[in-house]
Amino acid sequence: MTPTVTVHRKPAGRDVVFLLDGSDATRTGFPDMRDFVQRVVETLSVDDNKDRVSVVQYSRDPAVQFYLNTYTTKAQIIDTVTGLRHKGGRPLNTGAALQYLRDNVFTASAGSRRLEGVPQVLILLSGGRSFDSVDAPASALKQLGVLTFAIGTRRSDSKELQKISYDPSYALSVSEFTDLPSVQQQLQSSVEAVVVDVTPESPTLPVDTTKKDVVFLLDGSDGTRNGFPAMREFVERVVEKLNVGENKDRVSVVQYSSDAEVHFYLNTYTTREDIVDSVRGLRHKGGRPLNTGAALQYVRDNVFTNSSGSRRLQGVPQMLILLNGGRSFDNVDAPASALKQQGIFTIGIGTRNSDSRELQKISYDPSYALSVSEFTDLPSVQERLSSVMSTVLVRATPMTPTVTVHRKPAGRDVVFLLDGSDATRTGFPDMRDFVQRVVETLSVDDNKDRVSVVQYSRDPAVQFYLNTYTTKAEILDTVTGLRHKGGRSLNTGAALQYLRDNVFTASAGSRRLEGVPQVLILLSGGRSFDSVDAPASALKQLGVLTFAIGTRRSDSKELQKISYDPSYALSVSEFTDLPSVQQQLQSSVEAVVVDVTPESPTVPARELVV
Repeated sequence: MTPTVTVHRKPAGRDVVFLLDGSDATRTGFPDMRDFVQRVVETLSVDDNKDRVSVVQYSRDPAVQFYLNTYTTKAQIIDTVTGLRHKGGRPLNTGAALQYLRDNVFTASAGSRRLEGVPQVLILLSGGRSFDSVDAPASALKQLGVLTFAIGTRRSDSKELQKISYDPSYALSVSEFTDLPSVQQQLQSSVEAVVVDVTPESPTLPVDTTKKDVVFLLDGSDGTRNGFPAMREFVERVVEKLNVGENKDRVSVVQYSSDAEVHFYLNTYTTREDIVDSVRGLRHKGGRPLNTGAALQYVRDNVFTNSSGSRRLQGVPQMLILLNGGRSFDNVDAPASALKQQGIFTIGIGTRNSDSRELQKISYDPSYALSVSEFTDLPSVQERLSSVMSTVLVRATPMTPTVTVHRKPAGRDVVFLLDGSDATRTGFPDMRDFVQRVVETLSVDDNKDRVSVVQYSRDPAVQFYLNTYTTKAEILDTVTGLRHKGGRSLNTGAALQYLRDNVFTASAGSRRLEGVPQVLILLSGGRSFDSVDAPASALKQLGVLTFAIGTRRSDSKELQKISYDPSYALSVSEFTDLPSVQQQLQSSVEAVVVDVTPESPTVPARELVV
């Protein structure tokens, strides 16, 4: 998967966002934070539109002082920073502030040039431990490719700062804000180094604008019974304008209330007549409450997939059109983020009973959220929808590099995650043997394949990292000597999150950023005690190919959720039967490694000469 590319680096520009802790506890340190921001801005090239700057201050909630596209000169920025007033307030919700930046500041409409391949840098100055959890928002920023540097004082939680930072080494520390000048040089050289570093990860796929995959998600809850015929007609009218065909436009329809139900997938019908026929026959589902979050997650995991007919990996634009008649009962933030990270263009259309802010959050860009007073008025936005759909196709295009790829003999980074809880004591020797047999088939000695093993129960324990051993003999030796960990509750969710943040990282030997396929093989003997949803999503977004193998005591639905694709979930009745799935696992791993290639990280088009 490693493209060899001739890159002529243009004078690098950057989008730099400062996030300042403005809570009650930083009142005395605030002037020093302000000076620090000014000194950093002095070193940037703002006036020739290379670098852009935004400043956000937060305590309980965030307040944008100015966006990336508010000012175009260094003088204006420094002027505004000089005049900043301390916000005050408590508690300190760093998690909410990070999420806010992801959804409202690192966006095209707020001046971010992320989609044009411009490096995105976030500098956090924080003077205390966060009151809310930073895990999911920090993950979401990393997945977006935002390079976060976190600078804290002695009252901050250093582990939390490392979690927030793009890489733990980007967390810096001073004893008081008055000491900020002492880390400025270090920050600057890290920012410069990192910006060169991140280029190859720019999101891209050759985009094929002659076709698209369109999924309709219809609110079928009790509240939309009267409006349902109007929704149905609207879908028909939109489909009438599409160029439907197996190699042209594909369509899927999903209806939801408390849960989601697929009426047909992207690969169910290949003619416009069949689709229109099926849409005419749709019955209102009914039910409550309205769980829009769960429906978005469901569509991400089950509809925008290869097996359901999505051509995302071949660069075909993916569109989701949501018709919604009320505020969601569950939270839409993480699933909406996950769809954006996957490059799905969501257009939210709501009525006066919908929550317009929620629709803006769900939509790929807030400007894609459309509104009617009743579903009977849908025809009035059809023209607008068509123009958004065509912009979306154009929007997708600047991301297209032409790259000559010289495929190297593929290597892989393979991580085994073993359930070491009390319930697997007797099965553990069989798990160990299985790991050995799989390792035997890998090419470790010529540094093609790397292996790591992690065991977990209540919490995870790394037995060795991807860069600990360089020979097959050392790995087999260590695996033979593995002891069963023990421990009661099985927290698979926490273990998956741990791998994402600590094992699939450059410092732990992962070669993900060099385009080496990342494979995770989970052996689990029971249902997880904690939720696996968000961590499983986070691994998928990172492009980790997870295979989950369970026994009859496992929850098969949970294993399918964890797996990169539901078909990668395998099952044995006992661990003694593991040899029976080895061949299947192996051919899936080999197939998938070829499969994932088109999604290969590459370089922004504007910097390429092929």
